[in-house]
Amino acid sequence: MGFWNVLGLGLVGMTVMALPAMAVGSQLTVDVSGLRNQKGQVCVSLFSSGRGFPDNPNGAVAAQCVRPEGGNAQVTFQNLRGGSYAVAVLHDENSDGKANRNALGIPKEGFGFSRNPVLRFGPPKFGEASFVVAGPTVATQIQVSYF
Repeated sequence: MGFWNVLGLGLVGMTVMALPAMAVGSQLTVDVSGLRNQKGQVCVSLFSSGRGFPDNPNGAVAAQCVRPEGGNAQVTFQNLRGGSYAVAVLHDENSDGKANRNALGIPKEGFGFSRNPVLRFGPPKFGEASFVVAGPTVATQIQVSYF
């Protein structure tokens, strides 16, 4: 085997060995629509299990709050490992960092979940809102609801 062949194999080998170190996780873009106004902030929490889903941010693997724009908001999470995730959204209209409720416990601010499940008596379970993140880019759309 000639020098150039050995050099070529060596470079290929170094490139293959470097791939795991350069590997970047998936990117998830969450598009939120149906906001009734541009007040406050839209907070998006990302969960990788049912632990804390949907209302305990301590169980979230990532969370971001952004200002709404024209009835919509968008958040992007970077470097995610492949697997099942669920998203919970709160339109925190008064920017107090919590979901405000009326005297009956009914939410006063908008909320939504990945896969837009039909809500019955309370929030969905993780399995009802979960989806798979695989590949370089994934997007999900969430429609905010108000009572």
